Amino acid sequence: MVRGVHGTTWINFATRYVMCTLILLRRPDHDWPVIIGANRDEMIDRPAKPPGRHWPDRPEVVAGLDVLAGGSWLGINDWGVAAAVLNRTGTLGPAVGLRSRGELVLEALDHADAVDAAGALSDLDPGAYRSFNLIVADNRDAFWLRHAGGKKIELHPLKEGLSLIAAGELDELATPRLALAAPRFAAATPPDPEHGDWSAWEALLSDASAPPGSPPDAALRFQTPRGFATVSSSLIALPAPAVEERGPTFRFAAWQPEPTPWQTIAE
Repeated sequence: MVRGVHGTTWINFATRYVMCTLILLRRPDHDWPVIIGANRDEMIDRPAKPPGRHWPDRPEVVAGLDVLAGGSWLGINDWGVAAAVLNRTGTLGPAVGLRSRGELVLEALDHADAVDAAGALSDLDPGAYRSFNLIVADNRDAFWLRHAGGKKIELHPLKEGLSLIAAGELDELATPRLALAAPRFAAATPPDPEHGDWSAWEALLSDASAPPGSPPDAALRFQTPRGFATVSSSLIALPAPAVEERGPTFRFAAWQPEPTPWQTIAE
């Protein structure tokens, strides 16, 4: 049992709910070879700031700020690297004596290349962190770093096409949320950053519906009576070298504690 930042009790929701979801579309020959959609699930009373240049010692980083621990859950840098961290099942909240997993996003974004970032972070001591899934990508490569309590952080390249991950394994369709999301994203029109059309993926990430009888967190966006909820959604597009002068596009919407509409943070 962990205490929240304003005195509320953080029950170990990780034993009951999926935490955070990330969808990544890889199209190596496309003008926009990487599209990322992500929903952040967290205690509503954990303070955060929307993506921005929050770190004076890292002026090239645009990422959301976890005010409590100083790290981030998702961000990009000016070199076109994107990184996101997701807690694994049973590990919501901080742990005494362990480093914040939000530091991993910033450390990944210290690199100008996804290969270098993934290689460096896979060599970290897994005993210093609670378990995690870390995604690192640029317009050429994408990786899943899996820390599931073993003696080494596993490094796995991501396939072409659509990949989904939450609090467990990659493309784990036994998870109700991923089972619901996978066919919806596969059928949806991908974002078109060139023409500013993000509508299909924005609608899916914003969707609070789930089939009757499903657990609450089968929906991509949900809220529990105890203050655990989907607090924000993000979309990132990384351009190919042919259109690299455009730079990455980063869109963001907050749902908690107050909703804010989708907006472009960086382009």
